[in-house]
This record gives sequence, structure tokens and C-alpha cells, in this order.
Amino acid sequence: MSAIPSEPRPDVDVVVIGGGVNGTGVARDCALRGLRVALLERNDLGFGASGNSSGMIHGGPRYLTYDPSVTQSSCEDSGHIQRIAPHLLFRIPFLYTVHRSRLPTRVSLALFDAFFDLYDRYQPLKRGKPHVRLTPADLRGLEPGLAGDVVGGVSFDEWGIDGVRLCVGNAVDARGRGADVRVHTTVTAVLRGPRGEATGVRYRDRITGQTGELRARAVVNATGAWAPITATLGGLAARQARIRPGKGIHVYYPQRLSNYAITARAIDGRQVFLMPWQNTTVIGTTDDDYYGDLDDVVATTDEARYLVQAVARVFPSITAARPIGTWGGVRPTLYAWGVNEDRLSREHAIVDHAADGAPGLFSMTGGKLASYRMFAQEMTDLLGARLGVTSACRTHTSPLPGGEARADPLALAASSGLDPIVVARLAYRHGARAAQVVERVRKDRREAAVVCECEPVIEAEIRWACAEEGARTADDVSRRTRLGSGACGGMRCAARCGRIVAEETGRTPAEGVLMAVELLEGAARRRLAVVGPQQARMEALALASVRAELGIKRLDEPGDERSVLEAVGLGGGPP
Repeated sequence: MSAIPSEPRPDVDVVVIGGGVNGTGVARDCALRGLRVALLERNDLGFGASGNSSGMIHGGPRYLTYDPSVTQSSCEDSGHIQRIAPHLLFRIPFLYTVHRSRLPTRVSLALFDAFFDLYDRYQPLKRGKPHVRLTPADLRGLEPGLAGDVVGGVSFDEWGIDGVRLCVGNAVDARGRGADVRVHTTVTAVLRGPRGEATGVRYRDRITGQTGELRARAVVNATGAWAPITATLGGLAARQARIRPGKGIHVYYPQRLSNYAITARAIDGRQVFLMPWQNTTVIGTTDDDYYGDLDDVVATTDEARYLVQAVARVFPSITAARPIGTWGGVRPTLYAWGVNEDRLSREHAIVDHAADGAPGLFSMTGGKLASYRMFAQEMTDLLGARLGVTSACRTHTSPLPGGEARADPLALAASSGLDPIVVARLAYRHGARAAQVVERVRKDRREAAVVCECEPVIEAEIRWACAEEGARTADDVSRRTRLGSGACGGMRCAARCGRIVAEETGRTPAEGVLMAVELLEGAARRRLAVVGPQQARMEALALASVRAELGIKRLDEPGDERSVLEAVGLGGGPP
């Protein structure tokens, strides 16, 4: 009698689909616990809501009125994230202003004071400062640009963060512990066994066209707003991973317009804000049900005007400032019918599809940037129980890459000859690992060249992003470094960045040109809602000229790409 062939050993224990903060958080937690894990992302790390949020690890005082558990979990996780990634967090002081209303002034102020007394109970969890009640004179002394009808207010604080850098940190740490992390790799099917169990995925590399399969013992759908679509790849109905997608957009300015974040009320009563964020000013955010293309989320002119109108009521000078861009994302909010968008729960939930006949397949729905680590821990605990792994979670104590020590930007600048501002930005993005980027400059002084002056970004960091952080396109580099996000919109740096990425990833100069054009076109589309018609026409003509040249020429030689870009004024410096 012939032996029954045994089942082949899976390639990995867990396949995670999605490179947002939840997916990268699960991949890191799995790797820390000794599980073999692969992460596949069809676009890039932080492409969706994680990289297009308000950029805060905050408790969310407004959730206290209808979802206090979210405030509790967000504050708890904020404290953990500060410990594992101290280089990425920066304090944002807020001013919550009270304006004349139907209620007597004393009553209004007393109500706000009492409300923030309650919020203060959560502040120690995230190392926040207790609120302070402020008079009109206090407020104008702190922020002279406030509107004149302010009758008082309170101050409180939150923490800012670069969401993409948080995703990158989790992915890099997971990869350093053996995880297989792939970007621009789309899952085309979730494989099922004879009993309906999830057995892996089929995938396609969107850049090379390469296809393949990964066999696994469990599959995690961490695709955020794409979760219902991803569920159908395994033969399930979209409703079995249902969420209610909500669009949020932000408008940003090239410099700080205020020292404090300022809350405001929009025309429909929703709360929005103006906020100093890194070296920019951001206003946001909208919250609208979204039914469009999840891969192409852009702000509209109406949405931008809605935000500016709201902020202008408390900070009038915003109307004189020149915005340079927008970003937009879609929240994967838990599904509910008949509730206004801004009142939907920000809680998270794990759907175990064993109940749908697909054991071993899980979907992560809902959640917030501020509590991602806790959500990832819950998911990995469930995977551990299924796969017989008893290791405890260490994501709250094990530092993310760069968080293990404090960087000294002045010392790095002095020892390398780099501009202190360049090194300070490196230290923010990479923490202690900024020293490894600077070491590249010591070995090759040509990599000290500043490619993007607005941020600024040097050649060494672009090459580092490709070699160590998985960047495969110029747009990936922009997402990791904010290259091209300044006032020039990438016009001065996209071409050179494309050349460097092509060289680092083994592609032709012609492909580098195409990457540059795609970066510029994406930036132009995101600016369209806030630029005037004349600038929009000029940008459209410039980019159309590039496309026309690309359609005429075969860019097989390095000289061709230079001539094309210089012909339309996009030379971007020496090759």
C-alpha cells in the first residue's frame, strides 16, 4: 500500500495582507513572538488611512461624550508608543476657545472646565499635561491671531506623529526579525483548503509582473477600508467584513502659522482644527461617507473651502495664507446604519471568518492610529492561540528601530559636515539610526547633496529608503521622507529622486523619468483643490508636455531623460 503524501509545510505561519499601521503592527508582533510571517501590500506602506490621518497619537477628548473606551485605549497606547518610538513623537499644545453663545459666559466656561477635568484623568496614561482654564487676555497673549469674540477657553495637549514613519518602523523591525515584507504586491486570491480553511494567498508583483503563491497557516486581512474587497478574494461576501468608509481630508501650508493648535466649529457644527505639524500648518478634517475609488482619494475644492471657512471664524488670517497641498484618506470605521459620520465608533473589531466557513482567515476592522499597537496585540494573541504559540507580547517594551537610543543631531552634524537642519530632520525620521544614514555620507561625500531643499532630504537618505526601508518608487521615497511636499511640489527634486531610485533598484534611467513624472502628477492632483485656476493650468501644461515628450521618444539613453525634463524646466540638477 502506498503512503498517503503529507501536506507540504507552509511557507510561513501567517500572511498579513495590508501595509498600514494595523498590518505592520501585526507583522512585527508575530515576528517578535517567533512566528514566520509575510506581509503583502498592494501599494506602499502607509498608503491608506495610516499615512493620511491627522498625524496624532491622541486621546480624543470628543470621544468621551459617546465612546469613552476609545479615549481610554488611545491614551494607554499613546504612552506605550512614546516609549518605543520617542524620536517620532512631538507635543502639540491645543487651545480650545469658547465664543459668545446663547449660554451665559460663566456657564459655558464652567461646562468646558468640568469636561476637561474628566479628560485630565486619562492624561497620565499618555504623559499629558492637565488642562488650564484661560481668560481672553491669556488666549490673546498665547495666540494673537485669534478672533476678537473669544470669551475664554482651556488649553490641553496631544502628541503628533508621522504615520508613515510609524508604519515603516514596524515593517523594518518585522523584516529585521525574519519577516518577508513586500510592497507593490497585490493579493489576487486567498487560497482555501478542502474544508474551507485559509491556506495562503496568490499574489502578483505590480512592478515586475511576477506571480506566485505563499502557503500559510493563517491569513490576516488588515487592509482597512479595502477589507470588504479583500474578503471577496477568499470567496466571502463583502458584508462579512463590512465597514463604513469615511473620507477625511486635510489642507496644509508650507510654514507654521500659529504656535498652538486651535479648535473650531464648521458650519454644520462638526469640530475641526488648525495645527502646527512638523514644519507645516495643517487644517482638518472632514468626515464624510465615501463611495469612490479607494486607490484615488483626493480632496475637492468644496471640502477645502469647508475647512478654511471653519478655521477663519477663529483664526481669520488663515484666508491670507497660501495652502500648498492636501492629503486625503478613508477611515475603516465600524459599520453602523443611521448614525452621523462623526458620531461613529472609533473602536476596533476582529472578524473570525470561521463563522463564515473560512477558519484561519481574520479581518481587522475599525481602529485608530493612536491604538494600533493594542489592536495588533489582540490580533496576534488570537493567532497565537490558534497556532499554539504562547509567547507574550513585547511590542510595548521593545523599541522600534531608532527608538533604542537618543540621537544627537548637533554632534552628528559637527562630525559629518552636514547642515544641522538636515541632520535634525534625519534624527526625527530615523532616531538613533540617523547615524547609519550619516555614515553613508562619510563613505561617499557625493551622497551629502541636498536633493529636496524644502524638507530637506539628502541623497544618502533616498538611497537608505530604497536599501533599508523597501522603497521601490520615487513616490515611496516621498512618502517616507516628505520629499517634494514643500512649496515647489516636487518640481525641483522629482527628476533627481527618480534617477537615484532607478539606480538603487536596478532599473533604467527611462524608468526613473517615469517615476518622477508619476510623483509630479500625483502631487499636482493633490494640490488641485487649493491652487488657483492659473496655477492649475500652468501645471497641467507642464506635465502634459512631459507626457507628450515621453510618448514621442524612447528614453533608452541617460541623455534622453535629461533632455526631456530640461525641455519643460524640470531638470532637477546634475545627473
